[in-house]
Amino acid sequence: MPSSSAPAGAWSEPYPQEAFDFVSEGLTHTVSLLHDQPDPVSGLVEDDRHVDGRQLSEGLRDFAIRRFGLLAPVVLNHWNIHRTDDFGRIVYALIAMNRLKRSERDRIEDFFGVYDFVTAFSDRAITQAIVAIREEESVG
Repeated sequence: MPSSSAPAGAWSEPYPQEAFDFVSEGLTHTVSLLHDQPDPVSGLVEDDRHVDGRQLSEGLRDFAIRRFGLLAPVVLNHWNIHRTDDFGRIVYALIAMNRLKRSERDRIEDFFGVYDFVTAFSDRAITQAIVAIREEESVG
């Protein structure tokens, strides 16, 4: 996705451009995780590459940990991202900028309260995720 300046407005003002770029790249990561694997029955890659707010929030957590490790909560905090609601606000700002498309079934509320950042980005949770990522990479 092309990089552009975030527009002025209620949803975009508190977030720097890096936050928009992170969510855009994290969406690509999430879609890849969820949809690039062939369907075990047909062997075909799924045509519907849509992800919902919950799936994207989980994917962005994984992406943040893969990219920043134990610094993930520090980086997200620096970008004014403190809860999954913020991911939703950034996504809907990207939709308003025509950088993302929204389906009829999408709602910003799907991002609200998906997980608690303090728990999801605790040192212990991040360390466990990193161990799982390393195991996954050694097998694949």
